[in-house]
Amino acid sequence: MTSYQVVGIGNAVVDVISQSDDSFLEHMGIEKGIMQLIERERAETLYAAMSDRTQAPGGSVANTIAGLGNLGLRTAFIGRVRDDALGRFYEAALRAEGTDFPNPPVKTGDLPTSRSMIFVSPDGERSMNTYLGISAEVSTEDVSLEVTENAQILFLEGYLFDKDHGKAAFLKAAQATRRGGGKAGISLSDPFCVDRHRDSFRRLVRDEMDYVIGNHHEWESLYQSDLESALKQAAADCAMVVCTRSGDDVVLIRGEERVEVPVHRVVPVDATGAGDQFAAGFLYGYATGQSLKVAGQMGCVAAAEVISHFGARPETDVKQLFREHGLI
Repeated sequence: MTSYQVVGIGNAVVDVISQSDDSFLEHMGIEKGIMQLIERERAETLYAAMSDRTQAPGGSVANTIAGLGNLGLRTAFIGRVRDDALGRFYEAALRAEGTDFPNPPVKTGDLPTSRSMIFVSPDGERSMNTYLGISAEVSTEDVSLEVTENAQILFLEGYLFDKDHGKAAFLKAAQATRRGGGKAGISLSDPFCVDRHRDSFRRLVRDEMDYVIGNHHEWESLYQSDLESALKQAAADCAMVVCTRSGDDVVLIRGEERVEVPVHRVVPVDATGAGDQFAAGFLYGYATGQSLKVAGQMGCVAAAEVISHFGARPETDVKQLFREHGLI
């Protein structure tokens, strides 16, 4: 039986990345700088229009888990892929990065492995067009109690909260992790997702989560108020609250303790994965018993690394960067 330091549950998405200019985006009817969910036919059209494609295993929480694997933690990722070319690529790539993938590719069903077509503009903005496919079908049957009960930290992806079977899977996993003495948390993922499921999200944050990570838009959406009021309410509901703000200090609150960590501004080559790697750095600090401030600083260092190159996963030894910043 393996015990894991961090287990993630989220969308298993193959990122297909291509560089493009604004005129291409306009021609293809792609809204710049946001993530749009698309249907299968649109996915095939956009895939065919991409030049010089590169592919990488992706998905928000999967990127975080890969970052934690890069930092040397024992990790596992629970997600659904089809037994097709992209699904087999996904499983092999995750295992090659040192992360366990307990759920084998699914041989039956109509839906293919999920993929996100990401168009990166010259200014580093990413325009994501995601076809969710099979990954959005995660349910309680995908959640192994042997994996989740032996997790020190569980990290859930808010996007999966869109479906009832996703909510049920989260509840099963969170309760199992806490039953085993671990901590459960979630990334709010997306203000529109929060809008759609506000009451359910609030209950989850209040009743089942030990920590929650979100950006300022997501926190404001969750509590339908200005940021300070939202964070005050969040801190009353949940033991630990983390708020990232674009280009501004990160706010971390645990009980009476509040820390603001300044962000070191860098010009992004590709903003893909900044939030995911912030979560990886922060969770590394959390898992290894660092102070709130140091955990926040680790998040900022990891985020700065990933936006300095193309792709959503670290390319350098992030632990060495922590050493250079005097964090370990």
